Amino acid sequence: MPRIVHLSSVHPTFDTRIFSKECRTLVAAGYQVVLVTTHPKDEVVDGVQIKAIAFPKNRLERIFVTVWRLYRRAVSLHGDLYHFHDPELLPVGVMLRFRGKKVIYDAHENVPKVLMSKSWLHPLVRWPVSVVMSIIERVSVAFFTGVVAATPPIARRFPSRKTVVVQNYPRVSEFQLVAEDKGLERSTAWICYVGGITAGRGALEMVRAIGLMDSGYNARLRLAGPIRQKGLENQMRCSLGWERTDLLGWLERPQIAALFSRSAAGLVVLHPERNHIESQPNKLFEYMSAGLPVIASDFPLWREIIDGVGCGILVDPLDPQAISEAMTWIFQNPRQAREMGVRGRRAVQDIYHWEKESEKLLQFYKRVFT
Repeated sequence: MPRIVHLSSVHPTFDTRIFSKECRTLVAAGYQVVLVTTHPKDEVVDGVQIKAIAFPKNRLERIFVTVWRLYRRAVSLHGDLYHFHDPELLPVGVMLRFRGKKVIYDAHENVPKVLMSKSWLHPLVRWPVSVVMSIIERVSVAFFTGVVAATPPIARRFPSRKTVVVQNYPRVSEFQLVAEDKGLERSTAWICYVGGITAGRGALEMVRAIGLMDSGYNARLRLAGPIRQKGLENQMRCSLGWERTDLLGWLERPQIAALFSRSAAGLVVLHPERNHIESQPNKLFEYMSAGLPVIASDFPLWREIIDGVGCGILVDPLDPQAISEAMTWIFQNPRQAREMGVRGRRAVQDIYHWEKESEKLLQFYKRVFT
């Protein structure tokens, strides 16, 4: 079978989309799969050969040194197809294409929109940088063999003849025991959030919202994931609701399942930033898969999913009071909340699951190799 080389300079080694879904799916289909990324050592995990490159000390080193190291390592592997996941690797993809290799660009985000909300870019340069990046991306894609897009809106930015949508839906089996073992009976104490903890993902609003809840509910907010902004934890500690908040740090997948099994609802209250509005966050579907009712930002795409299924409550993500009222409703209406969870779980089983998306990925690979 062909050798597939996945490349990432930004994502963690065991990223859910890259490693757990795409790489493992390709291994199961019989491909020889290599993942080149920043990692402590070369090793083989679940049949995926991980080829390590050194961690960069800062963003500049990552862009100007790590990318070059990754390219050299990629060339040395003599892959039949290269599948990369970061926009900063666009030049790597073009150079590999000039070497006669098949190259796939995995577009996780609408990059120009993402750049418009990056805090490390001065507001005056965001628009010109976004425009330049859009041009670079489009020109580069013209050379590539294909594009894998994480959502339909992202896919619309690229030529349809060479693009496939492979969405970030969960594996049906991953949280099955969570829903079944507990009979969907949730703790009356926890509201959970899993993912990177940033201001733009609603960290402060979630903490303030739990602080606004009546203390009689004995509710606690449990946040699982790394804090990715300097000074944010201090802001959270100074917020109303901190005394009812638990920071759990990074959790392994079994620990996430255990957290879900004891939670009353899952939060995904991302701010209305350009890159969030058209996104489909993993955790939304993971909450649904685990049978958790969701409290989510009222974005058009999310409304279509959540209202269509009837699996949660939509709120203004910038309004802690609205989030708090949604939390309170969950505790006041346990039967209806459980029914929301059941509907969400059923929707994942029927529609929003990785098993269906993986077939699209495999068919796309077959097309590329024919």
